Amino acid sequence: MPPLTSALLSRSTTGSSTRVSAAAAAAISRPAADAAPSSSPPPSRPIPRPRPSPASPFASGLAGRLFSGHRATARSASSATAVFERRFASAATRNTYDEILTGLGRPGGGEEFGKYYSLPALSDPRIDRLPYSIRILLESAIRNCDDFQVTGKDVEKILDWENSAPKQVEIPFKPARVLLQDFTGVPAVVDLACLRDAVSKLGSDPNKINPLVPVDLVIDHSVQVDVARSQNAVQANMELEFHRNKERFGFLKWGSSAFRNMLVVPPGSGIVHQVNLEYLARVVFNNGGILYPDSVVGTDSHTTMIDGLGVAGWGVGGIEAEAAMLGQPMSMVLPGVVGFKLSGKLRNGVTATDLVLTVTQMLRKHGVVGKFVEFYGQGMSELSLADRATIANMSPEYGATMGFFPVDAKTLDYLKLTGRSDDTVAMVESYLRANKMFVDHNQVEAERVYSSYLELNLEEVEPCLSGPKRPHDRVTLKNMKSDWHSCLDNNVGFKGFAVPKESQGKVAEFSFHGTPAKIKHGDVVIAAITSCTNTSNPNVMLGAALVAKKACELGLEVKPWIKTSLAPGSGVVKKYLDKSGLQKYLDQLGFHIVGYGCTTCIGNSGELDESVSAAISENDIVAAAVLSGNRNFEGRVHPLTRANYLASPPLVVAYALAGTVNIDFEKEPIGISKDGKEVYFRDIWPSTEEIAEVVKTSVLPDMFKSTYEAITKGNPMWNELSVSTRTLYPWDPSSTYIHEPPYFKDMTMTPPGPRPVKDAYCLLNFGDSITTDHISPAGSIHPDSPAAKFLKERGVERKDFNSYGSRRGNDEIMARGTFANIRLVNKFLKGEVGPKTIHVPSGEKLAVFDAAMKYKNEGHDPPSDQCE
Repeated sequence: MPPLTSALLSRSTTGSSTRVSAAAAAAISRPAADAAPSSSPPPSRPIPRPRPSPASPFASGLAGRLFSGHRATARSASSATAVFERRFASAATRNTYDEILTGLGRPGGGEEFGKYYSLPALSDPRIDRLPYSIRILLESAIRNCDDFQVTGKDVEKILDWENSAPKQVEIPFKPARVLLQDFTGVPAVVDLACLRDAVSKLGSDPNKINPLVPVDLVIDHSVQVDVARSQNAVQANMELEFHRNKERFGFLKWGSSAFRNMLVVPPGSGIVHQVNLEYLARVVFNNGGILYPDSVVGTDSHTTMIDGLGVAGWGVGGIEAEAAMLGQPMSMVLPGVVGFKLSGKLRNGVTATDLVLTVTQMLRKHGVVGKFVEFYGQGMSELSLADRATIANMSPEYGATMGFFPVDAKTLDYLKLTGRSDDTVAMVESYLRANKMFVDHNQVEAERVYSSYLELNLEEVEPCLSGPKRPHDRVTLKNMKSDWHSCLDNNVGFKGFAVPKESQGKVAEFSFHGTPAKIKHGDVVIAAITSCTNTSNPNVMLGAALVAKKACELGLEVKPWIKTSLAPGSGVVKKYLDKSGLQKYLDQLGFHIVGYGCTTCIGNSGELDESVSAAISENDIVAAAVLSGNRNFEGRVHPLTRANYLASPPLVVAYALAGTVNIDFEKEPIGISKDGKEVYFRDIWPSTEEIAEVVKTSVLPDMFKSTYEAITKGNPMWNELSVSTRTLYPWDPSSTYIHEPPYFKDMTMTPPGPRPVKDAYCLLNFGDSITTDHISPAGSIHPDSPAAKFLKERGVERKDFNSYGSRRGNDEIMARGTFANIRLVNKFLKGEVGPKTIHVPSGEKLAVFDAAMKYKNEGHDPPSDQCE
């Protein structure tokens, strides 16, 4: 993770430096007794509302140096502090729009819910034409308008969105909270701990370093599928998870008590986005009697899933998240909004996953990078909240900042289902209706303006998958076999493997635990129901269970060498699978629950059986994985699955039964029944009505309440972790998980100033579609990589390497892991694939990290990477 200071300095623009300084000073100077950490459910936690307040000279001066940008380098320490203090002390303390503060009464009378900044009270006709997502930005700007961090001009830009958005104007945005998962959250907490050390070394109170907005961190990315197809899989995998990650978990547990305003959800609770949807999200905040819409930024790109609940949220980098945690308004371009009209109703047998893969392809083709997508139309009322969340989740895959579904009656029903109180739901509805942020499908909607428009009739959606290498490469189920054969023929690329015709029928024979076995191109070796995208959706989860039931009753089986797994997004899923009586059928096919967290989709698929791995490697087999995830980039799911298809949970089960992606489900049998008859796809596929009936009788509100009551109590392994109670974190120099970063070690009150980069060589030369997976891999650590060498030198055995994602708290590992993706395509290597580059002066081929260090040791300026 880049240093907090240098990253912010590099992004400094005119006018932003004072905003950052104010936020940082407020964070550092807040009295230590403001609030105590709480383990109570998030809606009842005290949530301080950031307001400029006097700061100590030391804190102000330090904040100015940490965050204020290049202009600080032109002043001496004393003059910089004086200038900052004058600016900060003169900041407005009264909101410019306090005159529109309006009381919100309860529907039945009595004490009002609180007060809110009323958009209708502005009496501005432009508001009725604004998309709902832009109204949330407008309300935030009005509520935070102090003419210091947020100005009246910023409010006017948003009000005039129709005219100002095309001009790419910049606005500040202050999210209501920050959401972290453990892979990306650990570095953020490391930075906060490092900041405390810096404050202490410079002579001030480290207790002054705390988040100013609520921060929720869910430990969900650490579980790996080491044990599968076993009733004991959950316990066994959790034990291994704690064995590998004890240092990380201890660090996060320390952070949960050391920092105020930080809630840490223990491992084994679920996937961050589903926990956010079912438990953490407020939809509407009531903070000290002030009501306002929930909004969130998170360090996981799929934070967008919360947009399905009508909460504005999207993923940001660690630096932006940390700045938001410290009260800094996010600087963003006022986005265009694509209006996506939905009509009709999904046909029988078509799933929400089929819909989202269709939407992803449409929006990717339309071009929505840097934009909001807002869904509307009568078709929206036909989608369950879980279906909406599925679509919103994949915003990163279609390229939008968020895919937003405004709050309506379906949203309120979901809040009730997931255990929110009647009073909370009444407040949410009353506030949003009063502030023109609620959609009532029974009323004629006022015409809103969008930057561009798309429309989809839900009846036109077909069953489909996406792959074999990108989530937006949709393939209809009926064309899957022909598309697979074209992929074998095509040149190496996003839709090609370049397998010679004479080799496409190759059969690799091997012995699996003493049983003769064989594998061909396209054979499935991983079938995983995993990822936040789908495991929040009872329709597709129970749909998968019904497929399993029908298959078991017909006597179908899954080949024993296929690694099958089920990783629910929360404990609620197990409850309704058990209630329905269908979990036993999933178990019978090998889809035992392996843990509650993000597994295969993030690369935590675990090892394949050695015999399977050898058969694939020795025969150059293009093996396949089918998963219900949202990411299928090369090298992410598993190093040995070159073809990776995204599919709905029911389709994952179907392809596991078929054992290959080289099948036409309409014409070819999926297996042979116990009485010797051919079984076709249509024989095991449940109807929409069947699924709806099981959902109605199996998914109950008490399940959500009991699940999340248990979360606040932790689990035995978490509760047994013994951690320091010190304000400063006791860094262990020998730790390969948590390492004290060098960012602030030599920091003084006098900044060194910028220096130019000159005579730098190009480190990497890339083409298109370079993703974060290439830049900072989260998957397995290759045994020949610089990171592996570093670990071996410190006595770490290969079986304990864990993943890059789990080691993001160690800058030494992540520096070596940068651009370490095994499928990296660097033009310097002229077609060779892998994490290597050319050291330009010598022409030597080296690992990317080794080349960078060679340049450094030779005295060259830091090399740059170049993307075309």
